[in-house]
Formats: sequence, structure tokens, C-alpha cells
Amino acid sequence: MQNDIHILVIRFKNEISLLEIPFFRGAILHALHGEANVLFHNHVDESSFRYSYPLIQYKRIQGKAAIVCLKEGTEAIGQFFSEGTFTFNLGNRYVKMELGSVLPRKCLVQTWNSMFKYRIRRWLPLNSENYQRYKAMEGISEKISFLESILIANLLSFSKGIGVYVEKEIQCKLTSLHDPFLVKNKGIKLMAFDIEFVTNMSLPDYIGIGKNASIGYGVVTHVRNETIMINK
Repeated sequence: MQNDIHILVIRFKNEISLLEIPFFRGAILHALHGEANVLFHNHVDESSFRYSYPLIQYKRIQGKAAIVCLKEGTEAIGQFFSEGTFTFNLGNRYVKMELGSVLPRKCLVQTWNSMFKYRIRRWLPLNSENYQRYKAMEGISEKISFLESILIANLLSFSKGIGVYVEKEIQCKLTSLHDPFLVKNKGIKLMAFDIEFVTNMSLPDYIGIGKNASIGYGVVTHVRNETIMINK
């Protein structure tokens, strides 16, 4: 079934900080000696990129290093394990990585007649253009509607990136919006959000959406036992 997506969640026993996630990604690329499959880094060559949803993502799950692979990424990750190099330089420290668990599963990604509740941490919805638009908005409801429209666009980008066609219109409603905060990536300050929302689209745990989804931003998790029926 096209909407039944293969996912691999690889967890390590080692704790890492949020700031170390890019170093974690870099250490894996270094371990592959410049021969990494494009899905590890999304660079086609020195001057061009793979402009599509990242199928290998580097995370911090429950405080520990993790990799989330989707579709073709579940096969490409075998290149890393075949190297057998698990001593990483994470910024200012060397770490001998210990594998914790490798969990393969399938997730049905599609739209339904029910609404499911999720949370997103460190979501980066705003680029330089829509940041100016967001900043100019005075009303809270206006800002929420704007963020909801970006969230729908992010979910559409995710579904297209994994080759899933959604039959029904994607619906999203923010149910909780914490105060935004600034994060820094490559010396650039970005506005991040922690939110909760409901949507009629079923999503896999630990995927990333929005900007920098491949390095631990915009991580989605399901809020259990929260399913709301909607009209057909």
C-alpha cells in the first residue's frame, strides 16, 4: 500500500544536548569517509542540494541520540552500520556510541474522518519573508491562523516528500501555543515554537517538519488517547 510507510527508529544509549545534534550528524558523515549516500546529507554536490523531504533525520529522543529513517532512508542507513565506526567527535568531546535499539515499523500516512492530537517541539515555521508578515500582525487570532496555514503547508510538503497522495483536504487547528523563543543555527537566529495541534492526518512519531527537520527541529509526537470525530 502506497500510504503504508516503512520507518526505522535507531536509538543510542548516549545522551546528547540539543546543540550537539548537528555534530552528531557531522560525525556520522565523517565516519562514511565522504562516500555517504545523498540521503545522509541532501547535498547532490558542492553547489546543489536535494530539495526534498529528508529521509534520514538526526534527533535527540528522551535526551539520547537517535536517527529516524523513512522509506529509502531505511535501506541507505545500512551504509553507516557496515562501517562499524562508532567513536564520534561531538564538538568538544569524544564519545563511544552504544546502540540502544533498532525499531522497524510501518505507519499509515493519510487523511481521516477523525482528528488526531500531536505536539511539535522546536518548530521553525518562519523564513525571512513570512517572519516579517508574522511580526507585523497585531492580533493573536491572526497569528494563529497564519501559523496554522504554514503547518498545513509543512504537512503537505511532508506527504509529497514521502510520495503520499492525501485524498481529503488537510485540516489543522492549534490547541496550544507557547511563547516563541530564539534558537541559533549556523550563526543565524530563528524563531522557534512549541505547539500542540489537532489534524485529520495520521503522522509517524518523531518525524520532523518545517525548517531544519533533518537536525532535530520540528519533532512531532502523538498525544495518546486524543482522537476527535469530525463530520464526513
